[in-house]
Amino acid sequence: MNSPLLKQVLNEYSLKRQKAIEDAENRKKELLEINPKLQNIENELSKISIEAAKAVITADEDKKKKILAELKKNSNALIKEKNNILKELSKSTDFLKPHFECNMCKDTGFVEKNGKSVMCSCLKQEIYNIAYNKSNMGNLDRENFSTFNIRYFSDKPDKERFKSDISPRENMNLLREKANNFIENFDDPTEKNLIFTGGTGLGKTFLSNCIAAEVLKQGKTVLYQTAPVMLDSILDEKFGKSDTGFNLMENILTTNLLIIDDLGTEKISETKITELFTIINTRLLNQNHSITKTIISTNLTVNELFSIYTTRIGSRLAGSYRFLRFFGDDIRLKKGKKEI
Repeated sequence: MNSPLLKQVLNEYSLKRQKAIEDAENRKKELLEINPKLQNIENELSKISIEAAKAVITADEDKKKKILAELKKNSNALIKEKNNILKELSKSTDFLKPHFECNMCKDTGFVEKNGKSVMCSCLKQEIYNIAYNKSNMGNLDRENFSTFNIRYFSDKPDKERFKSDISPRENMNLLREKANNFIENFDDPTEKNLIFTGGTGLGKTFLSNCIAAEVLKQGKTVLYQTAPVMLDSILDEKFGKSDTGFNLMENILTTNLLIIDDLGTEKISETKITELFTIINTRLLNQNHSITKTIISTNLTVNELFSIYTTRIGSRLAGSYRFLRFFGDDIRLKKGKKEI
């Protein structure tokens, strides 16, 4: 992957990594000035590192093991002493270390995997957010489980209107429970994907964002696109009408969680149905070697889904997706300008 956007993001990573290192040095400098004993410990730890490096290069195997064991013992004792001093000063044990945003890649954007340097999930997600998710996942700070308000859903059953014996509130509690199960069992290949069905304003997008926020906390990647934009962008890329420097289809097929919103609002064509089948089918097959889960949100009913899309797509949805039906009154009308 090589593009101006990637270079821009990597430059930002470099700057924030350097800032984290500089901030750590400033914290260390301030603390060591008021506590000379910590300075002595830091000096001793530096000496041990140098001695360990010399032993690895110059000592024979038996002598090297003995030297390294002794150095490790001394180093652990010094670290323990340092941590006790930090505790007495009401500082965390990592106070003197750089506070990187991503502890996996240390804000470099890359990690070692099977002896190779590969893109860290945090860098992938940053690119997804800028290139694909900006208009869809910009509200995660306001649309998550901590801001979920079940009181917006009626607690009165209405079988005639909603074709259910339970109330919209009880139904939403059940849907939330199933969403939590999906999150908790995300890495289980047998955990089914999700299809959210129901009219507008019933909480489908909100619950999708809730799930996305939790999956991101697990260090996984999330790509969120509306069906019309996603399918049009795939075809533009496929037929050379668009060249962003990214392989959109590859990202769609490999992201840990793909959220397809508003399925059924796209202009239907055989070509788009073929691309949709490729996405659904390939992401199911991916689970043989990596976990890729999908959430599809649609205003269509189950019967409409099966009548509009091919039998091949219908069979994949029926066999590998859990259908969650949303019903009730339009929450947006109840909220006005307030958030759930």
